[in-house]
Amino acid sequence: MKTALATLLLAAPAAAQTPLYVPATEEAGITHAYTGDEWGYMVGGGVAAFDCSGDALPDLWMAGGDGPATLWRNSSTSGGPLSFAPVTGSGADLSQATGAWPVDIDGDGITDLAVLRVGPDKLLRGLGDCRFDDASAALGFDGHDLWSTAFSATWEAGQTWPTLAIGTYIDRMEDAFPWGSCTETWLYRPSPAGGYAPPLALEPGHCALSILFTDWARRGTPDLRVSNDREYYKGGQEQLWRMDPGAAPRLYSEAEGWARLRIWGMGIASADITGDGLPDYFLTSMADNRLQVLAGDPSRPAFRDDAFARGATAHRPHTGNTTAPSTAWHAEFGDVNNDGRADLFIAKGNVARMPDFALEDPNNLLMQRPDGTFVEVSVAAGTASTRTARGGALVDLNADGLLDMVAVNRWDGAEVWRNATPSPGNWLMLMPRQDTGNRDAIGAFVEVRSANRTETRELWVGGGHGGGQLGWRHFGLGASDRAEVRVIWPDGTPGPWHTLPANGWWVLPRDGVPVAAPPPG
Repeated sequence: MKTALATLLLAAPAAAQTPLYVPATEEAGITHAYTGDEWGYMVGGGVAAFDCSGDALPDLWMAGGDGPATLWRNSSTSGGPLSFAPVTGSGADLSQATGAWPVDIDGDGITDLAVLRVGPDKLLRGLGDCRFDDASAALGFDGHDLWSTAFSATWEAGQTWPTLAIGTYIDRMEDAFPWGSCTETWLYRPSPAGGYAPPLALEPGHCALSILFTDWARRGTPDLRVSNDREYYKGGQEQLWRMDPGAAPRLYSEAEGWARLRIWGMGIASADITGDGLPDYFLTSMADNRLQVLAGDPSRPAFRDDAFARGATAHRPHTGNTTAPSTAWHAEFGDVNNDGRADLFIAKGNVARMPDFALEDPNNLLMQRPDGTFVEVSVAAGTASTRTARGGALVDLNADGLLDMVAVNRWDGAEVWRNATPSPGNWLMLMPRQDTGNRDAIGAFVEVRSANRTETRELWVGGGHGGGQLGWRHFGLGASDRAEVRVIWPDGTPGPWHTLPANGWWVLPRDGVPVAAPPPG
């Protein structure tokens, strides 16, 4: 008996340090809700985190549904309390917004904003000082008049402007019987004459709720992954569009390894969980969440589901007495205790009042243990809110090297938690930079090597649910006081390795040595 118990204890996975979060919504001064009728705004409700003021602190834009979007300027002090103020007259306070993603479209070093709406989408040009103007017409951007719900951007070979992809949802004219009325995904490529050419419809559309340009096989060209809501499509499935240079996009087939998968696809999160240098994908759904890793030959898009094996199913509420399944929306990987392993935040909430799914549905915080499995800690961490969440973010809001947490809720106030984990690990903040065009190096891979392990991070714009981030890239280092860092740039050129001391901000120029930056703020 003692031998069996000893064997069991030896086999048990090592514990992950539980982070500590403190409620900081009132401290931050943020008051916002995603509103609208049950039908028209049942999806969306995202948050975008990016620096619009020029002080390197992440500011927050939040979708408002049938109310105005709000923009919040960050004035937090380094390592101190969170402090935000609303920006009035920003030009980004659009109504009917479902979400937004920050991206520097024109390469001027000022972040722009792609805003999706129940109605015409907009490209907002950043003017600096958290001011924006509607540049849609000037850029030749046809925002259509649809129900837009997903966004991603990439720089195709030879282009100085990004290719944009926008996923749309249900035909709003078919609300009496919407099933099977999914509208197209739209691809916007730069025009040789300037601005954007007329968009290309990627058909069939299966009610996309999250899309992501991602180089899943490290072949040098990101493809377009689309996660679709099976509640409304007929005969649809998850999709992967092959994006060969100079060729029309085409869907990968089952003969090529793409397996038919049908879920209530809500959001996509990506990180290298297996340590093989390739991105893995967490797909949120109603109960049926998936953690997909490449199953074998990287020339074939054949993925296996590791959610159960790694304890990352998150398919039912982890608190309360209900046995009804969960509804998951935004998901995001991030190292919340700086131990060098990516953890997983999932925003949860019933679509509206669907009785077959949990009405009290707490958000998840899944900590990754040393063996690659996950354990739920949100109750102990203090983040297990049961408000009806939609969008979210893991982002360092007060420049202390710890990832704070944001959730946008439907019909209820947004929530902010400040990470106050005692004695966390060390960390690095990195910002790869190119001189022109794709200044933020979207499509690059960053490798951080410390303590005999290497973390590989693909840089992308897209995924999540209703919003994303742009700015400093956070890496936890555990006990290591330094790390070796290099960038494989979007064109595949590997940069040199550089050894950097921990707990600092470093700009990584494409042609030059790392530059230490002062703490933001």
